[in-house]
Amino acid sequence: METLTRIEQALQAAVALCEAPGSPPRLAAAMRHAVFPGGARIRPQLCVAVARACGDDDPGLTDAAAAAIELLHCASLVHDDLPCFDDAPLRRGQPSVHAAFGERLAVLSGDGLIVLAFQALGMGGTRSPLRLPRLLGTLARGVGAPHGITAGQAWECEPRVALSDYQRAKTGALFSAATMAGAEAAGSHGDIWRALGEWLGEAYQVADDIRDVMADPVLLGKPTGRDVALGRPSSAAEHGLAGAIAHFDRLVACAIEAVPPCRGASQLRALVHAEGERLVPRAWGERVRKLATAAS
Repeated sequence: METLTRIEQALQAAVALCEAPGSPPRLAAAMRHAVFPGGARIRPQLCVAVARACGDDDPGLTDAAAAAIELLHCASLVHDDLPCFDDAPLRRGQPSVHAAFGERLAVLSGDGLIVLAFQALGMGGTRSPLRLPRLLGTLARGVGAPHGITAGQAWECEPRVALSDYQRAKTGALFSAATMAGAEAAGSHGDIWRALGEWLGEAYQVADDIRDVMADPVLLGKPTGRDVALGRPSSAAEHGLAGAIAHFDRLVACAIEAVPPCRGASQLRALVHAEGERLVPRAWGERVRKLATAAS
């Protein structure tokens, strides 16, 4: 089965748990709205790809882990878009959850998605229950404090923050959880896959900073210019666009280099390379260099 098909089926099954008779219908609708349609699903794709590289001997647990990763990511987007943070009216080309359902249901749907992620993971562990404790710890560290995505969001509330700490927590933590969880779902050690997630996660955050400046908001599916408007840490602001793009290219190269020797290593490297080109097309770097040359 194709990777994206596996992921979408697992997500559909998980979200259906919230739509059982007796559930508040608008809450269930808000949770579904937060998950579908999806974005690139790169985090769960990484999870499944690593599991396959490690043998993928329990596909049900792999799919549950991948779905849990994506549900946690979707929850973070719901909360990130709230008026108290970004106040973003759009997400993935449609109204954000708070814009469509109101702020109260947005808070509750984000909370519900976090719980649902761990529920889905637990239900997927019946065949390999001894793998669950490690997986649960990996996912919890990816979303909690002191270094998970909750901490990453909280750094925006501090008077000062190191850019690398902010990026590592806000984006990198869940990427590391994705690669490590893929290995752990297949019964392997996750630690050797941590570096791949860390490098790619940092690259993804740098790309987000670049896209906040350069991308078309229609194609991006959300407003741009938010980093400057909200005074948030940004690679583009700290290093300039040319410096941020060069930094992004180095991070992608490091991520490719961090793929451990395994079956499917070439496919994993190709996935990382393709994702790098999707996030920050090479043509953007050429455009920035031409503008810099013309200005000088």
